[in-house]
Amino acid sequence: MKAGLLGEKLGHSFSKQIHAELGDYVYENFEVRREELEEFLRRREFDCINVTIPYKSAVIPFLDGIDPEAQSIGSVNTVLNRGGKLWGYNTDLYGMIQLIRHARVDLSGATALILGSGGTSKMATVAAKKLGAAKVVTVSRTPKDQNIGYEEAKRLYRTAPTVVINTTPVGMYPDILHSPLDIGTFENLSGVIDAVFNPLRTQLVQDALERNVPAEGGLYMLVAQAVRASELFTGKTQPEDATERIFQKLAAEKENAVLVGMPSCGKSSVGQMLSAYTGRPFIDSDEEIEKRFGKSPAQILREEGEPSFREKERLIVEKISERTGCVIACGGGAVLKKENVKNLKKNGRVVFIDRSPEKLMATDDRPLSNSRELIARRYAERYDVYCASADLRVEGDGTVEETFEAVLSALGLRHL
Repeated sequence: MKAGLLGEKLGHSFSKQIHAELGDYVYENFEVRREELEEFLRRREFDCINVTIPYKSAVIPFLDGIDPEAQSIGSVNTVLNRGGKLWGYNTDLYGMIQLIRHARVDLSGATALILGSGGTSKMATVAAKKLGAAKVVTVSRTPKDQNIGYEEAKRLYRTAPTVVINTTPVGMYPDILHSPLDIGTFENLSGVIDAVFNPLRTQLVQDALERNVPAEGGLYMLVAQAVRASELFTGKTQPEDATERIFQKLAAEKENAVLVGMPSCGKSSVGQMLSAYTGRPFIDSDEEIEKRFGKSPAQILREEGEPSFREKERLIVEKISERTGCVIACGGGAVLKKENVKNLKKNGRVVFIDRSPEKLMATDDRPLSNSRELIARRYAERYDVYCASADLRVEGDGTVEETFEAVLSALGLRHL
């Protein structure tokens, strides 16, 4: 059986990896330009395909039949070739419903604000209604018919019980710093769902989590819809735990391990060991600074001062935060900028290696901590920031090997 994913740009798709967990069929990416779409579908050189943006509606005119649910949504993301006849289905709806449940977002009686007006928006509208939303409103940059604009949404639903569901690509890799909506104006926000799965936690999701509002990105939806699509491909029912199992595995593989802590706490040594153990690329933010700016952090600090260095560090952290499945060791003061922490957490879990100040080494290549007195001062200044920034804390007073083992266990990576 020849299966795959049809889309325009698929370089950062996770679908091939997901389907490798679901069956022994061949699954490949079909990158097709818009002007080639009709010819690709007419050739029918596949048994079954998934369809992603921007073709979920565009494929419909070339189908011989369409499932009623997909027809009502106006969006197809799964196509089966049955004896030369193409039949379209929508498994995104199932995926979206499973994501909302997984995030523990309760739509009952709420107003669902659906951001975006494309095919995914129509699917999310159906999902919200099925899950009991009292009202569903489409929010668009170019409002027409029943759609409203973003400013109008903030004005009309400021105090209403509200759930936001993003179906736009805003915040998606590589533009991970953006959010489609400022949710700070919604006083009774009870949930945020983002169909974007790369990064793992978009700016929108992070903004909600900071307010203790249930929120989740689109990775679970991606896996769930793939499970349902695989069942259509093969005619076989997948095990009940398939979605959760694959989601957990994929999330662990894609999530960066981010190491923070004082200079000489062992971040780089432990990071290199973790990289070797897991096969993940290793990134040292200080090394990246030197590569980009042609000066070591110590040189920049001495010649340009700390504010200039922190800005250069911010630019580097912003860039490396786009990566997935890496081990990242950050400079000792990287967490001093909240913006850095937020960016690192888009695709990563932050581990604070807490090594006691008396065990830290003072060296000349660290101008901000090149004496015992400065080490003690920096440690006292930064300790609460490290703790607040970290998802996990491990003691680092032992050997490098012991610290590595502690980090490995904390991150749950021992099985890899």
